[in-house]
Amino acid sequence: MPFIEESDLLELHKDIDKAQIINERLLDQIKFKNKELRKSNLQRNALAVVTGLFLIGTLAITSFTAGLSSSSNGYENHNLLVSIDSLDAIKSRIDNLRQQNEELSLVKEFYLAKQFLDKEKIYSVQIKSFVDNNITLASEALSNTMFVKTNPFYSYSLGNFETLEEAQKFRKQLVDMGFQDAFVASYKEGKRIKIEDPY
Repeated sequence: MPFIEESDLLELHKDIDKAQIINERLLDQIKFKNKELRKSNLQRNALAVVTGLFLIGTLAITSFTAGLSSSSNGYENHNLLVSIDSLDAIKSRIDNLRQQNEELSLVKEFYLAKQFLDKEKIYSVQIKSFVDNNITLASEALSNTMFVKTNPFYSYSLGNFETLEEAQKFRKQLVDMGFQDAFVASYKEGKRIKIEDPY
């Protein structure tokens, strides 16, 4: 059985804890941005309704006053200038809302991409298997550790990598630390797919 120095194990756990904290902060930001997105959508829809009513009202008033005051030419020009100024203000509001909507769409796309990645194949380095699930090395809450049931064993893996190359580099570091039996495995939706080539 490989021997690991206590200081190396502590450093490993510190790195895992840091990754978990970053992951939790990102999830909190995503939740906050989702609330902002919903609120912005409601505001945008309400503003669109108000803008539509305002435009219809402005056109109705303009056409009504144009019919009443066809003899006073200067008065018609004044109404037309007021309507153009109002339309410019509405256009600037719409542009501002469009920009906010694009920013919130980026957050939504990030959230959807994260959900998509959860369903994609990832790579992790398995360092140990146990018969019982009473592992005291780390908590299942850690984001960069995996506890997977591979009958009849429970496997303990470190790291979540998108590419095989990243996982192979991490495996080499663990082997250098004394985990000679460490190997790279691919996982999808929390289940091991296969054992990958270690090099």
